Amino acid sequence: MPQTMPITSPWRADFPGILALAAEGQTYLDSAATAQKPQAMLDSLLGYYTGGAANVHRAQHLPGERATRAFEATRDKAARWLNAASREEIVFTRGTTESLNLLAYGLEPLFQPGDEIAISALEHHANLLPWQQLALRQGLRLVVLPLDERGDIDLEQAASLVGPRTRLLAISQLSNVLGRQQPVARLVDLARALGALSVVDGAQGAVHGRQDVQALGCDFYVCSGHKLYGPDGVGLLYGRSEALAQLRHWQFGGEMVLQADYQCSTFRPAPLGFEAGTPAIAAVIALGATLDYLAGLDQAAVATHEAALHAELLAGLGARAGIRLVGAPQLALASFTVDGVHSADLAHLLTEQGIAVRSGHHCAMPLLKSLGLPGAIRVSLGLYNDGEDLARLFVALDKALELLQ
Repeated sequence: MPQTMPITSPWRADFPGILALAAEGQTYLDSAATAQKPQAMLDSLLGYYTGGAANVHRAQHLPGERATRAFEATRDKAARWLNAASREEIVFTRGTTESLNLLAYGLEPLFQPGDEIAISALEHHANLLPWQQLALRQGLRLVVLPLDERGDIDLEQAASLVGPRTRLLAISQLSNVLGRQQPVARLVDLARALGALSVVDGAQGAVHGRQDVQALGCDFYVCSGHKLYGPDGVGLLYGRSEALAQLRHWQFGGEMVLQADYQCSTFRPAPLGFEAGTPAIAAVIALGATLDYLAGLDQAAVATHEAALHAELLAGLGARAGIRLVGAPQLALASFTVDGVHSADLAHLLTEQGIAVRSGHHCAMPLLKSLGLPGAIRVSLGLYNDGEDLARLFVALDKALELLQ
């Protein structure tokens, strides 16, 4: 039988963190939680601080002008990465969670008691709790769209549940537990036909190639820098210009104000109107460097590499007795349980062998409860992972299962 060539990653050397962990005997398979960083991002971060830090949008001196140019250049890069119609449709936040909380607060005046918000059964807590709390405050109904047997949002049932009282639809692009790409465009079309706003949680989906928010047709799209091979503490909120105009301001302070007096003030529109105070300047600039790095990659080659790795992961898990996949994962990750084995015990034994995976409910507790699971092991892949990483995982997994079973 001919042997297949091992899967290698031509980008592995671009990520010093991966190399450092490997030198310590660690195999990093938790990129859905946070991704390792390319050298280009690290150079940008250090360059901002060593080249003379300064605040943005405020100073006429050279360091301030230089920082502002670099900061605003990231807005242009993010607009291109997401194919926004305008750079003014990109707001910098601290991450996906902050973006979703901003939206839940900013859109609150649009709701009346009895209105409905539709989410799905697979949502991360970040795309559940802000809407849940808004519903509790305003007397709204939170409608949960069920999943089909594969782990996709059931379109037929969604069409019957999203109705004239629905004011907003908030759904994830790629499940962080099931690894399923959701039918976002069709769901957004359904919401638009009923006059409802749409929010897409792209925390997991944004990592996999360029996104096209105009093609999706969503009103809002959110993602985090740290999952996008960029720095933590920064995220992107895309809002269609007409949708952004409906948001009330939610934080107040420097730079977001147009005119201020002791008794009243007026505020800037988006994006600066939602970026009060000193932003995460270094992180935003470094995110720009990350987007440059990602834009320079052969996207087809990255997609082929990710698909090959994922197929090998699923084949290896499927070849081991007692392992049960959670759903039918398509991309980037796989969650699984083992008959008669607690996921925390298995994760502990894998950790002792230098395998970094995630166990638990993955910030999607209602989903795990609906599946009757107290938790699951999740293996998630980055473009820097290779076949040797998976080989080490399987060796460690076999040793752990031998002990536990």
